[in-house]
Amino acid sequence: MQTAQLIPIHTFCIHHQVDIAFIHSLQRFGLIETITIEETTFIPEEKMGELEKLVRLYQDLGINLEGIDVINHLLERTKQMQEELISLRNRLSLYEPQA
Repeated sequence: MQTAQLIPIHTFCIHHQVDIAFIHSLQRFGLIETITIEETTFIPEEKMGELEKLVRLYQDLGINLEGIDVINHLLERTKQMQEELISLRNRLSLYEPQA
């Protein structure tokens, strides 16, 4: 992975006015993935949207880490169920008569 696709957590924390300890807590909860290269911790660029969503839940809504974990789990489960529903509708359309 190239470092151009990685954002240093220090830069992210300054830009979003969040403590680095919060990012490490999210990592411990398994909510985000970080990469450490030569004692510098990075966030993959493609995960920035997810991390920003978690930061907004924490800062704007005042939700604690346990709450963020629950919300994230429920959102993931809802996404899986929506994908399953689409798949089942597609399979069902094979058996429905065409109008």
